[in-house]
Amino acid sequence: MNTNNSRIKWGFIGCGNIAGKFAHDLALVHKAELTAVASRNKEKAKNFQINHKAKKSYGDYKELLADPDIDIVYIATPHNSHAKWSILAMEQGKHVLCEKPLSINKKEAEEIIAVSKRTGKFFMEALWTRFNPTFIAVKELIEKGELGALKYLFADFTFKSDKPLKSRVLDLSLGGGATLDIGIYPAFLSYSLMGKPEKILASAVFHKITGCDMQSSMIFKYNDAQAVLYSSFETYSGISAKIGGTEGTIRFHGSFHVPEGYTLIKNGTEKNFKIPFKGLGFTHEIEECHNCIRKGQTESKKWSHRNSLDLIGILDQVRAEVGLTYPQEEQD
Repeated sequence: MNTNNSRIKWGFIGCGNIAGKFAHDLALVHKAELTAVASRNKEKAKNFQINHKAKKSYGDYKELLADPDIDIVYIATPHNSHAKWSILAMEQGKHVLCEKPLSINKKEAEEIIAVSKRTGKFFMEALWTRFNPTFIAVKELIEKGELGALKYLFADFTFKSDKPLKSRVLDLSLGGGATLDIGIYPAFLSYSLMGKPEKILASAVFHKITGCDMQSSMIFKYNDAQAVLYSSFETYSGISAKIGGTEGTIRFHGSFHVPEGYTLIKNGTEKNFKIPFKGLGFTHEIEECHNCIRKGQTESKKWSHRNSLDLIGILDQVRAEVGLTYPQEEQD
């Protein structure tokens, strides 16, 4: 049982780019310790251990899960293996923070949540935006009615991918494609601020070789509002968001998934609010994990199991609308 005075010991499964950034921020969090890291490539794990001052490294994920010194496992493997390793980690007595999306579909997500409830272990999807100070401030502002009734939300997330065909980004068998990788952020924003849509319209442009979605456009229709959402691996057109209500408009500063403030436009005037975040932006979700574990919770109240199930369910609907399935789903 962890107390407020004890260190919480982390193990990493996956030693890629995101794991490196996460490790940087873990070092900034009080009472957090990077105990062990694991990669399928033992040399890669060893280099990661040295670079980020971890105590141990493993060339096998199961070896890390068997390590009794680890309290919580951070899973940063390709999307298609998130469910497998989340479940195995909890069954080995570990708490889990799993990178988004928590799984490739709602069916897998429900299996993960069931294991968390059965084992009593904390599980959270690593949607770091939910814990960003600017996002929290904007959400509170909207809930207080500062914008009036929400009518419109726009969000896009784009970058030009130069990854090889077998990369996790483009390989359909790894859960690759724009919708799950980056489209999840615009979908998250709409869901978090406006709830579950009543109807979803969607369109996609597919890779000619791998079949993954290179562009994804979504319209979430609500009773009296709409969200227009877009993601792409083919342009550098932006990572921006704007929220419009009957009484005002909000624009996020910088990339909306890790914003550094916002502008409120109301009554013909603009007010700018700068809200810095700690480190690279991962510290806030790490601190939420610690708080929940110390309180004996199996889920976060800020980003709950239901929230994760709702969001992946929405993305399932988007994929159904455009006709996108993953190889493992066709085998089911």
